[in-house]
Amino acid sequence: MNQNLSQQLQQQVLGAIEARQPLRIQGSGSKNHLGRTTQATLLDVSEHRGIVSYDPVELVITARAGTPLRELEQTLAEAGQILPFEPPHFGPNATLGGTIACGLSGPSRPFSGSARDYLLGVKLINGRGEILRFGGQVMKNVAGYDCSRLMAGAMGTLGVLLEVSLKVLPRPAAQITLVNKTSLPQALETMNRWAGKSLPLNAACYDGENLYLRLSGAGTAVKSAHQLIGYEAQPDGDAFWQRVKEHQHPFFQSEQPLWRLSVPANTAPIDIPGSWFIDWSGAQRWLLSSSSAQQIRKQAQAAGGHATLFRRGAADCETFQWPADGVIQLHRRLKQAFDPAGIFNPGRLYSGL
Repeated sequence: MNQNLSQQLQQQVLGAIEARQPLRIQGSGSKNHLGRTTQATLLDVSEHRGIVSYDPVELVITARAGTPLRELEQTLAEAGQILPFEPPHFGPNATLGGTIACGLSGPSRPFSGSARDYLLGVKLINGRGEILRFGGQVMKNVAGYDCSRLMAGAMGTLGVLLEVSLKVLPRPAAQITLVNKTSLPQALETMNRWAGKSLPLNAACYDGENLYLRLSGAGTAVKSAHQLIGYEAQPDGDAFWQRVKEHQHPFFQSEQPLWRLSVPANTAPIDIPGSWFIDWSGAQRWLLSSSSAQQIRKQAQAAGGHATLFRRGAADCETFQWPADGVIQLHRRLKQAFDPAGIFNPGRLYSGL
């Protein structure tokens, strides 16, 4: 059945190439808010689903791109394993393909790695209508281009994902969340100080009032680190991080534009009017602000980072900060190589791309 679906998707792509008809690739649509609006014909990949192979001993899982993330995580949970990069769902039917295409990672990102880091291989349809495989099912160092990881964060502009292979890890034996009331400058200093030590720290955020640290790993290591840090334990720690990951924390319940600033973790508080939520030990900073895109991006760039308009922005505003000339040229060359007719999600990542 899924082989037939692959062929059906391939035929739709071939037809679109011949007609020069742009395609808008979509699974469940849970991340439609991210990226620029694409005016194109819908290519629905949600039915191309199911786990192709799973080897708990080898810590590798391969699934079709339309597989609901919740089903994938449930299968892993039954074997005591997890996706280490904690992908946010942003909807009950979020798919694996959308997760990889958007390249989003959760609170553990600075400590455990990103979605791209755990991506072993992909099967996709390129802009010539060919079904190609890149990568495999093992972690290894090779010479040449790592084309599979190019798909993480490409927003579907390089091809239609059919299958994805990921490295998974065992669920930690112990986990605890610590909380301490503090100020923003002190929270940033504390997060960076603890992150620089050999501790089982795998999440750290500040919600404007309290600093939260999550310890995860062997029971003895977690207990020892708790004694060293000394903060109180948060009773609903797992639920708290779930709310943060899925933007269900009260901070995110606002009608203001939501910005995500990526900056060096040790950056001092940034002077932009609005409300802040600090994650990733200071490297990811969520901002609710009505300030102009130009002002926000100028400040982010001055801090050595960039700013993404994540939700509720002006229709004519670029979602992602425009890269340097050399980088955008690389984007254009990749687009030309993978999608020469320019039919996949045109303009979703950057205007004109």
